[in-house]
Amino acid sequence: MTGTRVTAHAPSPDPVVAEPDAVRATAARLRRTRLAAGRRAAVLVTLMVLALLALLVASVLLGGLRNIPAGDVLPAAFGQRTGLADYVIHRIRLPRALAALLAGALFGLSGALYQRLIRNPLATPDIVGISAGAGAGAVTVLLFAPAIPFGVEAAALGGAFLLVGLVMALSRRGGRVDTFRLVLIGIGMAAVCTAYVNYLFSLAGQHSIAQVTRWLVGSVSGATWDGVTTLAVAFALCALCAAPLGRALHAMSLGDQLAAGLGTRVASARTAALLLGAAAAALATSVTGPIGFVSLVAGPIAVRLVGGDRSLLLAAPIGAVMVLGADVLAQHGPLISPVPTGVLTALLGAPYFIWLILRRRQGATS
Repeated sequence: MTGTRVTAHAPSPDPVVAEPDAVRATAARLRRTRLAAGRRAAVLVTLMVLALLALLVASVLLGGLRNIPAGDVLPAAFGQRTGLADYVIHRIRLPRALAALLAGALFGLSGALYQRLIRNPLATPDIVGISAGAGAGAVTVLLFAPAIPFGVEAAALGGAFLLVGLVMALSRRGGRVDTFRLVLIGIGMAAVCTAYVNYLFSLAGQHSIAQVTRWLVGSVSGATWDGVTTLAVAFALCALCAAPLGRALHAMSLGDQLAAGLGTRVASARTAALLLGAAAAALATSVTGPIGFVSLVAGPIAVRLVGGDRSLLLAAPIGAVMVLGADVLAQHGPLISPVPTGVLTALLGAPYFIWLILRRRQGATS
């Protein structure tokens, strides 16, 4: 009699029980990843703030203090001294340092907004012509109507918004914005703005041209407390508006349809980001001139450090460190000082821009 072989099989896992366990494990991993990323971002922001404080102290204390008693430096910084100490510290050094810090933060924020929105590292306000449009509007007022209250700021905003509309309209193809076409059209519009400024120079006096030429290179020399106030108010408002936009831009990076399904008002968010980035770049430009390539470099550095979700949080302090550090080096660097701040940022940003162009071209041909 032949026995029957009985094969024992391992009990199959209950899908009703196994699936929630897998979901919970995945959710736990995501929470740990988010917490780690949040801690990393907090540490990096703290380091940036410390770097800014160090650069701020260096910018204020390195120049013009030879004839000022050491005990008058800090009181002068808080407006508690008169005479030479007040003039050098409170009227020259401190406004210049704060203007560089705030302008850099605005440039960094504007670049990160455009790069996240258009999903192209080349699509920043200074590359696509928005800063050039702001500069053209500001130069018009500086040369022919400098006494108008807030005229430079209003003209810079008007020029930036006009360029936004033109570039976005001309770069559409098949109902969508072609990002490569946007960059090329933006570069062309920037050339048009440069030609317009040169035409204005042919009509203006020599004294006005000398003043505006240094401003066009990008410089915080001669910054005043009025300019610092403009930049501080602009940064506070732009940062408050950028916080909710960051969440919308993260949803839009998944695709417009999915973002709309998640409750994001895609059209409103896109328009708000375009206008906010243009306003940040224009208001910074109205005070310091078009300091080039800060908005191009700050955003990608932030993305590499903390990822795209939190890049808006870090791009502003990175831009501030870049401009304030460049200004300190422009004033006191060996063999190069004194030069306008925009010269040094261009020396850093131009090779990076060329590298981006070459990398995108290689990616397109491969």
